[in-house]
Amino acid sequence: MLNLILFGPPGSGKGTQALRLIDRYHLVHISTGDLFRQEMGRETPLGKEAKAYISRGELVPDHITIGMLRNKVNAHPEAEGFIFDGFPRTLAQAEALDQLMAEEGTTIHLLIALDVDDEEIVRRIRGRAAISGRADDANDTVVRNRLAVYKNETAPVFDYYAKQGKSHRIDGMGSVEEIFQRLCTLIDQTIHSLKKGALI
Repeated sequence: MLNLILFGPPGSGKGTQALRLIDRYHLVHISTGDLFRQEMGRETPLGKEAKAYISRGELVPDHITIGMLRNKVNAHPEAEGFIFDGFPRTLAQAEALDQLMAEEGTTIHLLIALDVDDEEIVRRIRGRAAISGRADDANDTVVRNRLAVYKNETAPVFDYYAKQGKSHRIDGMGSVEEIFQRLCTLIDQTIHSLKKGALI
């Protein structure tokens, strides 16, 4: 089993790379945004709880998010691993995720952060806005604020897993294929190391 956390700022191409990694390594994709939509759409108990917080304009508490993650993990006992897309975002979430993984008899093996120059991010999102029509994507101030929030939120999580020897940064500039090859090189090295240590 291989469990990855994939980080990247908005517009970094994280979603594109996640889809390719899922296909190559037969991983189950876990995105909290997707989980919220699924649980609320099915009107599960956790979905109803989350909807109540969201309707009041409040953040969904971590215990609800972790509950949804647990349901997703338990729904895929055959999985060869999971890729967590943009989660955890806080230290409390990282600790809760580690506890969940331990309960499942596994762990997070690797956190990868895509490094992309801020100016390139702004350029990419501006290009996306021309297609999507989203006003927030066209506003450079809003985009730069999102980047600042991303850096502030994820830096402690990156450091948390760095202390476990699991955090890595890779260059997120270049073509989709070039970035994918960098990701695969790092993941293949990790798999090789885990197999040598009989941890996978």
